[in-house]
Amino acid sequence: MSAIAQKILVVGGNGFVGSAVCRMALSRGMEVTSISSSGKPYKTPKGHTPAWVERVEWRKADALNPESYSDILPSVDAVVHTIGTLLDNTQYKQRMQEGDIIGTLKSLAGRGNTSPLAEGRQSAYDTLNYETAVRMCEAFVASEPVSGIARVRPFIYVSAEDVNRPIVSVRYLETKREAEKRIEEIIRGHPQYRGVYIRPSLIYHPHIRPMTTIPATVFDVSARIHAAVPSYIPMPSSVLRWLGTSVCPGATDKTPSALTSMANLLSIPPIHADHLAEAICISLDPAKDIRGVVGVRDMRQLIGLSQSGAETSTANT
Repeated sequence: MSAIAQKILVVGGNGFVGSAVCRMALSRGMEVTSISSSGKPYKTPKGHTPAWVERVEWRKADALNPESYSDILPSVDAVVHTIGTLLDNTQYKQRMQEGDIIGTLKSLAGRGNTSPLAEGRQSAYDTLNYETAVRMCEAFVASEPVSGIARVRPFIYVSAEDVNRPIVSVRYLETKREAEKRIEEIIRGHPQYRGVYIRPSLIYHPHIRPMTTIPATVFDVSARIHAAVPSYIPMPSSVLRWLGTSVCPGATDKTPSALTSMANLLSIPPIHADHLAEAICISLDPAKDIRGVVGVRDMRQLIGLSQSGAETSTANT
């Protein structure tokens, strides 16, 4: 397994996606260091500490302050950035972790109540989805790798598929895409680095995030039906996509209509957190030299899953 990567840095390794990446990387024989604002080791929603946690080096660091983690970067083969926020009010994460369905729904319903400009603060979307990733990438490419690292080092950014609007603010998608673009600009001038932009759809886990199970099941069935029906038969996804591209004014390539997002939700299957983590770890493999956008179909191909229901872009490999 050491051929894939020897040591990786996971930004946000004690979170929902980050913990899955840490666990999967360890199972593939990698050394793992995690940084987070708290530096605390991962615990399950019930407060348990899995056995694998003691094999991770947990560090407290500020992703916006390279001095707090610059000593780690020279010795890692790759960086996996997993932190971000779906809502500007980040309290929803705690409610989801606690299984508080009502509280989560209230967070979604109140997503527009906070005005960052009025309060004189930067949006959490800009800070977590964009700034942390860009600062990390800049510090990574500026670091001088130790003598034992000679191959191309990947910077993997967990982005997102456009499946959340209009429930989630368009700034979520925009900051993810802006981060992808800026990271690619930074890496373009450094041939010893490659950018990988993982775009999951709805991420679910029946045990860690039980409230995601029902919607994941519903949208998985929808994706399978859409994949099975011949393309010449109108389906909800195709109708919404046509309306979003042909009827709605103001839609652009950067920010498509919310109807297009709804069409994606109906036609792109959800992805299990462990499958997402597995695809991320495979993307670390220098032999595959994966670069650019990796959508759900690409992830399913990487880990050997059926392609039923997938309507996504193809990875640039």
